[in-house]
Amino acid sequence: MEKALIIEDDKDISELIAIHLADMALEVDKAYDGQDGLMKALNNHYRFILLDIRLPLLDGFEVCKRLRMEKNNTPVLMITSKSEEIDKVLGLEIGADDYISKPFGIRELLARIKAVLRRTEQHTAAKDQEELELRYDQLYINVGMRIVEIAGERIELSPKEFDLLVHLASNPGKTYSRMQLLNQVWGYEFEGFEHTVNSHINRLRSKVEKDMSKPEYILTTWGVGYKFRES
Repeated sequence: MEKALIIEDDKDISELIAIHLADMALEVDKAYDGQDGLMKALNNHYRFILLDIRLPLLDGFEVCKRLRMEKNNTPVLMITSKSEEIDKVLGLEIGADDYISKPFGIRELLARIKAVLRRTEQHTAAKDQEELELRYDQLYINVGMRIVEIAGERIELSPKEFDLLVHLASNPGKTYSRMQLLNQVWGYEFEGFEHTVNSHINRLRSKVEKDMSKPEYILTTWGVGYKFRES
């Protein structure tokens, strides 16, 4: 079970939040001062941290700052009893992912937690994609640098040719219909535009395949669509 950490000196508020987080299938740890909260955050893996600003021993700003200094990138939602802009701005500048001001409703809190987690997951996925390198025999793809090489020789692809190649090569063995590729690579879904996929596949094959009549990488699934060869 994934865990969340609540660093909040008001035990009643902390307990109320914990009950609702348990409904999200989360195991909850609680800390009632900044020092204890910081130690828990550094020594455990949490899905996210709810961090009050006004805490004994170590305030929330300092806790968040030290977490980021230690390269701990756990999503942090800061809780403040004030609505002053300075608190919100300072919290975001030192590395908090979002904030919520007391008094708040549980529905608003849960919505903000879900939004923070969604943004974090999207950012992680995008970062992983940028760092992705794919190798299949003599074919090399560096996604972040948008580089494609065959046997060490650089191949120049158009932006959509590159995106199409990465999409297929990232999912070897999976067949995509022309409509699916239109939707997922071009971002639209219009019947009658399947020829766009066909023409890009043909140009892509002319650049990465030794023999277009016997492709090694981009294969046709007859009557369905296209796939990248399995490893």
